[in-house]
Amino acid sequence: MTKIGFIGLGIMGEGMANCLLKDSVAGTPETPLIIWNRTATKCDQLKASHPTKTIEIKSSAKDVVSSCDIVFSMLSTPEASAAVFDDATNGTLAGVTSSSVIIDCATLAESDMKRMSDQVTAKGGKFLEAPVSGSKGPAHGGQLIFLCAGSQAVFDDATVQAALDAMGKASHYFGEQVGKATRAKLVVNSLMGTMMAAFGESLALAESLDLDGSKMLEVISQGAIASPMFALKGPKMLKKDHAPNFPLCHAHKDMKLAVDAAKSVRTEYSVTQVAEVTFRKAREDEELKVANEDFSAVFEKIHKESKSDYSKKRKLG
Repeated sequence: MTKIGFIGLGIMGEGMANCLLKDSVAGTPETPLIIWNRTATKCDQLKASHPTKTIEIKSSAKDVVSSCDIVFSMLSTPEASAAVFDDATNGTLAGVTSSSVIIDCATLAESDMKRMSDQVTAKGGKFLEAPVSGSKGPAHGGQLIFLCAGSQAVFDDATVQAALDAMGKASHYFGEQVGKATRAKLVVNSLMGTMMAAFGESLALAESLDLDGSKMLEVISQGAIASPMFALKGPKMLKKDHAPNFPLCHAHKDMKLAVDAAKSVRTEYSVTQVAEVTFRKAREDEELKVANEDFSAVFEKIHKESKSDYSKKRKLG
C-alpha cells in the first residue's frame, strides 16, 4: 500500500490534489490521500467535496511526511515554503526518514531547492524538485507541465509517474542536479511575464489610438503572434476582470528571481528587467491594490501610468 501525501491546498495545490483523487492515484483504501494545509478549513473542504474517497487530515506537515511514502508539497511563496519545511517541531523536514520521498512543486530560488534537497538526503530521504508551468485552470484540469530534477529513481517510480500524469499533460526531467528544474521554470515564467507586460502595453496603445480592443484581439489571434495566453487573458483585461489564477505578486517574484539569475551568469536580460520593474511598481501600488489579483492586472498599472485621453477616461470609469 502506497500512501501519498499533499502539503499545501492553495490556488494550485487544491486543483492538483483534486486530480490525484479524480484519477484514483490517491484516495482509495489502498492508497489514501493524506493532507495538511496551513488553513485547516481547506482540508475540510477537500474532504467534504470527495465523500467517497479515503482522505486523512493531519495536524502538521511533519505528520503527513511521517505517515506517507511519497509527499507532494505546493506552497505559494518562498517564505511559506521555508516556514513549513524548516519548522523544527512540526515541519516537513522534521518528519523525514530514510524511507521518505519529498517532491516539491513550488517555484523558489535555486539555492532554496538545493538546501531542501541536501537536508532531505542528509536524513536518508529522496528529493525531487518539480516546479510546474501552469496556473489555476491547468492545475484543476490536470494540464500542468512538470519540470523536474533530482532523484531519477523518484522520477521513474511508477506511482510518481501516475501522479504526474494525473496532474499534468507533460513531465520533463533535467537530470540529477537539483536546481536545473528551477532554472527552467524561471526562464518560462520570466518570458510569460514579459509577454504579458508587452501585451498590456499593446492593448493600451490600441485603445488610446481609438481602435476597438476586441477587434485587435481578433487580429492578434490570426497571426504569427497568436498565443493561448493572449486569447485567454485579453477579453478579461478589456473588462478589468483580473480574478486571480496566477497572482501578480507571484509573477513578480518569479521575474525578480529570473533577473537575479541572469545577472549571476552575466546574461543580457534588459527587456525582461524593464518588465520586472513594471510588475514591481504594480505590486507596490497602494492605490491600485492589484498584488493579489491576476498577473494580467499589470494592464491597470500600464493604463495608470499612461497620459492618453483614453487612459484618463478609463481611470474614471
